[in-house]
Amino acid sequence: MQQKIVGKINSETLVYKIISNQDFRFPSQLRLIRAADYKRVFVNPVRTTDKFFTVLAVNNHLQHPRLGLAIAKKQIARAVARNRIKRTIRESFRLRRHQLNSLDIVVLARRDAGKAAQELLRSSLERHWQKLADRCGIYS
Repeated sequence: MQQKIVGKINSETLVYKIISNQDFRFPSQLRLIRAADYKRVFVNPVRTTDKFFTVLAVNNHLQHPRLGLAIAKKQIARAVARNRIKRTIRESFRLRRHQLNSLDIVVLARRDAGKAAQELLRSSLERHWQKLADRCGIYS
């Protein structure tokens, strides 16, 4: 890993940023934003389902994966639970996106996800990412 000076707090203190080979941010180009993008995923997806999530994916023509979330109020009534689920999904995707190339992915939460422990949700998502990679043949 490299260190890079990114600013000064005062004349004696330098602020360093550690630069790694992989970038783990979640910028807007990694998100499905437009309704047309979501529609394209819903038309003819590769699908994986378990007790907590249904994950849909289609290949895209970009060099990176994109994530969309569909967490319905009907399935998860409490906003706190919906937000926790969304944070968990985004974190899992952010950490695995370097291994998932050229996919548009939509994650739909099922009712049981609202009451599940975060570790169960993470392990469920890991299985989904692996299944999608195996089925789409894009694991790097």
